[in-house]
Amino acid sequence: MADYVMNTDGEQGKYIVQTLQAPAMPEIFKTFYKTFAERLLWIDSNVVPGSFQMNISWYHHASDDRPLFGHGEHTHDFDEMVGFIGSDPNDPNDLGGIIEIGINGELHRLTKSSVIFFPRNMKHLPLSIIELHRPILHFSISMNPVYGITKSESEIHLMSEAAE
Repeated sequence: MADYVMNTDGEQGKYIVQTLQAPAMPEIFKTFYKTFAERLLWIDSNVVPGSFQMNISWYHHASDDRPLFGHGEHTHDFDEMVGFIGSDPNDPNDLGGIIEIGINGELHRLTKSSVIFFPRNMKHLPLSIIELHRPILHFSISMNPVYGITKSESEIHLMSEAAE
């Protein structure tokens, strides 16, 4: 007989996240997000005390809006990593589409599976899904207990107008 515990059972199961437990987000953002992606998992210190923040999504559709709503240039007061992983098991380096992302004011078009490191206070985004031929696995990891962005007052004002 095997000596193991299934899924989240057992004393240490509290460290395993298997269901989406994302924080509250504006309904307009959640509705828009579903037009191009499906969020799979979210972990932060509110879900597992002591954890840093990470979320994982599948990108299913190219974005009609460029850049994506709510994904304007911003900074964090913590380090962040963002990844885009292709889903072709015969060529995992092929992204299966084109992602455009801003890194400190410079736009990059990605066609290969990529992980990007953003040191704290580095400006990043906008983000656009230019083409999508196969699903792309997306993740972001924030070296912070919860996700948060730093925006200028004018950016916050413009985003609140867009949300109305």
